[in-house]
Amino acid sequence: MKVLVLMGGTSAEREVSLQSGTAVLEALRNIGYQAEGWDFDPETLDTIQKSKPDVVFIALHGKPGEDGTVQGLLDLWGIPYTGSGLATSAICIDKCLTKKYLALEGIPTAPYVIIGQNEYENNSRETCRNLASKLGVPLVVKPPTQGSSIGTVIIKDSSQIGPAIEQAFKYDNFVLAEQYIAGSEVTVGILGNHDHDLQVLPIIEITSANEFYDYDSKYTQGKCEHIIPARIKEDVQHKVNQIAAAAYRLLRCRGFGRVDFRIDEKGNPFVLEVNTIPGMTAMSLVPDAAQAAGISFEQLVDRIVKLALES
Repeated sequence: MKVLVLMGGTSAEREVSLQSGTAVLEALRNIGYQAEGWDFDPETLDTIQKSKPDVVFIALHGKPGEDGTVQGLLDLWGIPYTGSGLATSAICIDKCLTKKYLALEGIPTAPYVIIGQNEYENNSRETCRNLASKLGVPLVVKPPTQGSSIGTVIIKDSSQIGPAIEQAFKYDNFVLAEQYIAGSEVTVGILGNHDHDLQVLPIIEITSANEFYDYDSKYTQGKCEHIIPARIKEDVQHKVNQIAAAAYRLLRCRGFGRVDFRIDEKGNPFVLEVNTIPGMTAMSLVPDAAQAAGISFEQLVDRIVKLALES
């Protein structure tokens, strides 16, 4: 079977994507696939068709690989691909849309406010005051379509709100502000297609040497720790697993994904986001969770490819 691995691209997560793609490519070759990698270039899209793959493994983090653009193109060409489809990808890359879907279904997520660029430019002072009043301080400001915590800032003083919003607008036309949930951070990897049985992988608790699990701590050796099993009570673990599976099904995820949580000091879980193309690097969370479940990296990659071929 011929597999084309898409990696790299032009997003702010390019370097991480290259690491994921390289690891996937090596694993595919190790287990006997005819695999080749391609550093994604929008100017030469015909490379995909010329390659004539049986399936495309999408290891592109950020746009255009994670937002449904590439998925729609492959749908038009009738080429199977790993991970979620166009609609799911478009929703999940946007944390604002994701939170609206979660809230509609009663899935717990932190209280939030969405700020438009025009709204902010017309009355920045009032916007900042309203945020502090509604969400309290500390609060979190982030660009909603960026991954790897790019542009995310924890605000501890109301005077920091304006600069953080302006920084986030460098990435997006909207900004997401959330109430800060004091407590622990955990994540749940899931394998399976939305209309079939899902395998919920062991919960990972994440600690960081930095203020939070930011880009630097995610990808710098020794600056974070993945703790398996997570140090949370059994009833909270059960609740987290149930919510993760419910969010995955609600958003119609396919193949594999990861649901990130904050758990407050009373043991209440809140969904932060749903990641449809989780990292596949040496320091990534889903491969670690799979290993804890007895699934090697090669087996994980093979499983993801086979899920892509299910009708």
